Amino acid sequence: MGVPSGMELIIIALVVLLLFGGKKIPELAKGLGNGIKNFKKAIKEDDVEEKKDDAEIIEAKEDTATAVKSEESQKS
Repeated sequence: MGVPSGMELIIIALVVLLLFGGKKIPELAKGLGNGIKNFKKAIKEDDVEEKKDDAEIIEAKEDTATAVKSEESQKS
C-alpha cells in the first residue's frame, strides 16, 4: 500500500464531495484548521509552563544550596 496515484486521489475527492456536498466541505476544512490551531496553541502553552516549572525547581535547589552553605559557615 503506497501513496495513492493521481486518479485515485480524484476518485477519493469525488466520493468526499458526494458524501458531504460542496457547501459542507469548507466548513469541515475550517473546523479542521481551528482544531489544528488550538492543538498547536496548547502545545506551546504546555512548553511555556514546563519551562516555568523547571526554572522554579532550579531556583529551589539554589536556595537550598545557599541555606546549607549558610548553616555550615555559622557552625564554623
